[in-house]
Amino acid sequence: MKEFGKTRIESDLIGSREIADELLYGVQTLRGLENFSISKFHLNDYPLFINGLAITKMAAARANHELGLLTDQQFEAITQACQEILDGKFHDQFPVDMIQGGAGTSTNMNANEVIANRALEIMGYAHGEYTYCSPNDHVNRSQSTNDAYPTAIHLGMYATHLRLIPCLEKLIEAFRKKGQEFAHIIKMGRTQLEDAVPMTLGQTFNGFASILTDEIKHLNEAAADFLTVNMGGTAIGTGICAEPGYAEKCIAALRDITGWDIRLSDDLVGATSDTSCLVGYASAMKRLAVKVNKICNDLRLLASGPRCGLGELNLPAMQPGSSIMPGKVNPVIPEVMNQICFKVIGNELCVTMAGEAAQMELNVMEPVMVQCCFESVDLLMNGFDTLRTLCVEGITANEQHCVEEVHHSIGVVTALNPIIGYKNSTKIAKEALETGKSVYQLILDHGILSKEDIDTILSPENMIHPVKLDIKPKK
Repeated sequence: MKEFGKTRIESDLIGSREIADELLYGVQTLRGLENFSISKFHLNDYPLFINGLAITKMAAARANHELGLLTDQQFEAITQACQEILDGKFHDQFPVDMIQGGAGTSTNMNANEVIANRALEIMGYAHGEYTYCSPNDHVNRSQSTNDAYPTAIHLGMYATHLRLIPCLEKLIEAFRKKGQEFAHIIKMGRTQLEDAVPMTLGQTFNGFASILTDEIKHLNEAAADFLTVNMGGTAIGTGICAEPGYAEKCIAALRDITGWDIRLSDDLVGATSDTSCLVGYASAMKRLAVKVNKICNDLRLLASGPRCGLGELNLPAMQPGSSIMPGKVNPVIPEVMNQICFKVIGNELCVTMAGEAAQMELNVMEPVMVQCCFESVDLLMNGFDTLRTLCVEGITANEQHCVEEVHHSIGVVTALNPIIGYKNSTKIAKEALETGKSVYQLILDHGILSKEDIDTILSPENMIHPVKLDIKPKK
């Protein structure tokens, strides 16, 4: 059991520092904490990124052991330490800020120090006795931050992507269920916020589901790039300080540990400075956010009112909407999802700018790219679950109001145009505008069609796809 209050001295290039002995991290993590108190986003807020680091270090240890560069005892202790991290232990020992200078060195050394000191415990040594297992010489053997850090990012982001897709699929399924539930409800479609032509409310919700389904393909394609890594390139991609065969052995270990189809980049020099996979995934998330934002805008408009708006839908009432207006209920869930989408779109711009900032053999701006990508995925997952459970699943339709709006709309004349002709349609539309009467009623008043014929033309089954109707106008 560790004795609290006891300290140890650790040294690095800059000098020596006193560290609480119970801590698994060391002097370079401490310097990262002191230098980069920047944001509220810390490494231990992103457990899948920590897992990516642990997998990377485990694979490196396996490759180094196979090459005779680690003893059996060192290899077994490092592997056990990494597995314990994968099991969720010691995540509190990863406190560095996600946004940092140094191209991720503080993050890489945080992992190296935690794994080394836990390995020392396993081997029966004290924290800081790095002769027996060193953060640099053993845990970081054959590596540089410039290949280990990006590899861990790729692994963490791919694992995060695998969690995002089911959240999106559940939201899509919720929209599809509403599409089925509302398939019989006729309503007015709108373009440019003006009456267009009739459709069904089910088509609206199936449309939501369809445009989101399309984005699964784009997300999967973007995420596939994460499975190509530059492990073994070390500092700038030349592989300096790594032995022949190390990269291949490390990739084989990564594939075995994860079960994923991980491959080595064809050009490690090019890959070391290339962060386009993060740019691509951020862009795929932006595409998705743009569509979700549109859907939430539509939900807010369709539910507007309840008396003086469109009022076609009822969103679940989640909280009182005003501190001064009694009875007011606001669409707070679509509103928060809108804001999430804005944040994801903004994060994509940050990732793009940081990706463009690569210079020579490295992109030192990668930390902020990583933070933005992980944050965006977390926001989307939380947002999708919230939108689904607190809004979409509880939506109800004002069916009679939807039908009345169709009958009262000028736009419904478009559906009648093939039957009654352009001249009659123009006449009816003009009179409807001048008198305020509905197209539906005017056609009956003028005896152009029977009520049975109008209802047939405007029935949902005849509105959802092209049809040929054997109906003739009376005059």
